[in-house]
Amino acid sequence: MVTKFSSRRPLNEKEEAEIQKMIASDPDAPEATDEQLAQAKPFAEAFPDLMGSIKRARGRPKMDAPKVAVTLRVDPDVLEQFQSKGKDWRSDMTHALRKAAGLK
Repeated sequence: MVTKFSSRRPLNEKEEAEIQKMIASDPDAPEATDEQLAQAKPFAEAFPDLMGSIKRARGRPKMDAPKVAVTLRVDPDVLEQFQSKGKDWRSDMTHALRKAAGLK
């Protein structure tokens, strides 16, 4: 497939004119007038209710009881035993610790 226009090189005047002609001839996306641009509002200001319904916090949702990162030294054979159970070995270790602590 041949690429007619490439972002890897600057456009020459003929190519730029061709692109501008295609933009101007698009009936679905007419260019905004200066008057329209002067009346433009930010989305949140124009549609506050809709913005409120779609706005969400950044990052992960807050947890009621987030886990705490710790450094723990264990014997190599104990670690190997848990890791040999597969990718969920950390969950298995947590369950074993909870059981040993009488929490489950």
